[in-house]
Amino acid sequence: MSDGRQFYDIIQISKGGTSMKGNRNRNKKWASLLLVGTLAASTLVGCAQQNNGTNNVTPSNAAPDSAPANEGDKVEAALPLNIMLPIFKTNYPKDDSPVAAEIEKRTNTDIHFEWVPNASYVDKFNITLASGKLPTIMYVPDVKSPSFVNAAKSGAFWELGPYLKDYPNLSGANPVILNNSSVEGKNYGIYRGRALGRNGVYYRKDWLDNVGLQVPQTIDEFYNMLKAFKEQDPDQNGKDDTYGLVLVKWTGQWSSGFDNIKLWFGAPNKWGDVDGQLVPDHMTPEYLEALKFMKKLYDEKLINQDFAIMDSAKWTDPIVNNQAGVIIDVVDGAARADDKIHAALAAEGKDQPDVHYMDVFGGVKSADGELHTLPTSGFAGMLAVPKSAVKTEEELKRVLAFIDQLNEPEMQTMLGYGLEGKHHTIEEDSVVVSKDTVLMESEVEGLNQMLTFIPEDRAKKVKQTPLRLKQTELQKENEQYIVANPAEPFISQVYTEKGAQLDNILNDARIKFIVGQIDEAGFQAALELWKNNGGDDLVKEMNELYAASK
Repeated sequence: MSDGRQFYDIIQISKGGTSMKGNRNRNKKWASLLLVGTLAASTLVGCAQQNNGTNNVTPSNAAPDSAPANEGDKVEAALPLNIMLPIFKTNYPKDDSPVAAEIEKRTNTDIHFEWVPNASYVDKFNITLASGKLPTIMYVPDVKSPSFVNAAKSGAFWELGPYLKDYPNLSGANPVILNNSSVEGKNYGIYRGRALGRNGVYYRKDWLDNVGLQVPQTIDEFYNMLKAFKEQDPDQNGKDDTYGLVLVKWTGQWSSGFDNIKLWFGAPNKWGDVDGQLVPDHMTPEYLEALKFMKKLYDEKLINQDFAIMDSAKWTDPIVNNQAGVIIDVVDGAARADDKIHAALAAEGKDQPDVHYMDVFGGVKSADGELHTLPTSGFAGMLAVPKSAVKTEEELKRVLAFIDQLNEPEMQTMLGYGLEGKHHTIEEDSVVVSKDTVLMESEVEGLNQMLTFIPEDRAKKVKQTPLRLKQTELQKENEQYIVANPAEPFISQVYTEKGAQLDNILNDARIKFIVGQIDEAGFQAALELWKNNGGDDLVKEMNELYAASK
């Protein structure tokens, strides 16, 4: 295992030492306010406020100020925001980077980012909750996690649902997704919207062509592809230096691809209805078959041997660097990987701009001949507002207005692609992103973690290449094959209290089974441990909730 500090250190970027820049800015702003008030009081000016749309952080449907101009208009100081977000790269935008500065200018805010490596975000999230020293806006990766549910129900976070109607963009939130992201019907955060059929497989198309195989349709054919990617020199460099599937530690879970693969074997999505009763996925025989398949991939070195601890910030590196050929995740990752391959080849003068090195498919058929796809919940975590950091309703409304303003089309474009002329250009109404990957990582990438895409994704898009068009169509097609989790809306008191312990038992057992530290009997013993430490109580409670919902 790697040094534990890797998973617990938070990357905090301050504005000049310990926040000197932030203090200087605020001092200047308060000095300006004093000057404006003095001028207004002495009637040296008729109106001290310049109110333009870019700096107004109140809801756009708020009532206009009806005070007479000669009484002087109130100028609001910039809103200090401390925002805790995951980062997927070792490079990240600093507080005073150009895009961050433009966000501050347009929203009248003073932002400090707390970037946390994605692989250790869950650990840091829980540590931060326990510390009581919470940021203004906090990304919540798992709305149903015991730590967050406990904190929300104890009053640590603002309930935001009743306020959303007052904002032009947030008022367009999808009621189904609001329900999915709620805690007992209450919304303690603003969900980050995602397509339901977003998950699938992306792979090196040039490798598949080189080994002479077709896109896999079955589990056996998928295995054969991974085996060929290891054994048949798919990159044609004459060396035995490739493998099939990349797996990583992903937001606290041991593996990203397994949740998709288990569905291919017929296992349920977390919970399944068996004869009218809810059964957890790991209690099904199909789940064990999927685990045996993963062990086979590990034993034959068709997956990376460090899958349990590999940082998701480095996930696509093996794909780009000709080390591995397949990733199971959101299919829109294919185009991003393709872009990186093109950039790497262009740097060597070897790029072929019209060639796609990546391709996508939704999944493979299970034994029943059907496709089974892992759906998203319609959201990927959410942004929550702690009461300890935002103490008044007036402050809360300004924070919500900030989040609402980020959903304007031009703001969505800026947070996704940076500043026009510096980080991207617009050609035929499409975004052309800078090929300077260092610039993009240090000034842009990661800022889109603040986007909630409510009511929808309205940003300008990069040129819709054949690959990107295929990704979009596949996401729509996938929706007819998704396997729903019937327990999605339920909040379990047992899980709230014991979920972390129960999850650790399963995660530990799965890893040990795959790497050969325990056999099938050992795995069954772990399941008994899970049942005896609260698992049986969890199953009982979930079925009571299920029966009540009917």
